Amino acid sequence: FILQYMSGFGNEHVSEDPRCPGALPEGQNNPQVCPYGLYAEQLSGSAFTCPRPTNKRSWLYRILPSVCHKPFKPLEEGHLTHNWDEVEPDPNQLRWKPFEIPKAPQKKLDFVSGLHTLCGAGEPRGRNGIAVHIFVCNTSMLNRCLYNSDGDFLIVPQQGKLLITTEFGKMLVEPNEICVIQQGMRFSVEVFGETRGYILEVYGAHFELPDLGPIGANGLANPRDFLVPVAWYEDRQVPGGYTVISKYQGKLFAAQQDFSPFNVVAWHGNYTPYKYHLEKFMVINSVAFDHADPSIFTVLTAKSTRPGVALADFVIFPPRWGVANNTFRPPYYHRNCMSEFMGLIKGHYEAKEEGFQPGGASLHSMMTPHGPDADCFEKASKAKLEPERVAEGTMAFMFESSLSLAITKWGLQTSNCLDKNYYKCWEPLKSHFNP
Repeated sequence: FILQYMSGFGNEHVSEDPRCPGALPEGQNNPQVCPYGLYAEQLSGSAFTCPRPTNKRSWLYRILPSVCHKPFKPLEEGHLTHNWDEVEPDPNQLRWKPFEIPKAPQKKLDFVSGLHTLCGAGEPRGRNGIAVHIFVCNTSMLNRCLYNSDGDFLIVPQQGKLLITTEFGKMLVEPNEICVIQQGMRFSVEVFGETRGYILEVYGAHFELPDLGPIGANGLANPRDFLVPVAWYEDRQVPGGYTVISKYQGKLFAAQQDFSPFNVVAWHGNYTPYKYHLEKFMVINSVAFDHADPSIFTVLTAKSTRPGVALADFVIFPPRWGVANNTFRPPYYHRNCMSEFMGLIKGHYEAKEEGFQPGGASLHSMMTPHGPDADCFEKASKAKLEPERVAEGTMAFMFESSLSLAITKWGLQTSNCLDKNYYKCWEPLKSHFNP
């Protein structure tokens, strides 16, 4: 099976598994009898009455409908949570060393059992909020799939590639790529060794491309670079039991069925999973002096109900040229009304050469000051300003949110990855004041 994709963000796509030509009904969604004796099933990603630009739905033509399962029963959640009151709030600058991936012989973890919630805010029942999860796994999901009833998963692999089977088809997602699995879509993750990454989950909004304003028609993430899988089905009986896991109101539930849920022979619609390669991002930057705001690095945004304020933005800091004159070029010292969670896929982040490592993370909470460490400040203040490549061989990213994020007990204590010495990177900063 050769992986193939269709391109375009939010497009109306049409796809049939080539083994069953003509599987899509002609000219209607729900004929009395579907081709090949398939069942028609609609997956709605928005209210029926949403305005057309925001209306999301797909029609799936499947061997058996997804309603054929035994009742859901609670499943042990492990370190997945939406309880934001486990520990007291912590306004400090927080940094985590790379999150450890257990060795398979000691502890087998697949994508679901390897989910660990680090921080978040809001509430899935009220359809407003976000969560940041770390996934660490060493084994593939076998006869198990997951779907998220609470919201969308934006998945950022950092180590190891993910072969993701969805109801819409298969996607291979490698480090420096991202994918989005939207609310309600069933998926199963195959891995090829020790695997780690980050997840931004949003409740109550879908990701969209940011408006470009004065930038104009082109730039940042271009719609044509987003890839959607093509239809692929398996007609597979699983007498021993196939487990369908639902993440519902923050908890996990499992139901058994005796067939593979990836039995969609054809589909059409604009509500799909998709992936994107971060190298395709067209960077916009200052070519005179000072900094443009980091919002110019936004790949995807999930809007809140307030205009111009994101529930969550996914922002990247890719390799680029720095040419600004008479300018302190690294990120400036800053206190923000938003929460800034950062991760590193590869390389060394420019403002924190030491300590911030691939597979680790940092969180600078609302109005908590942050900025370059002392070493970075001294170097950048004395540097001869010439055109230079910034962040070569690096990819850092940020999940930025208008919500005030609470840290989980796992994040502060159980993970044992919190860097207690983070604050010391600013201690050598000294006064240069000379009246």
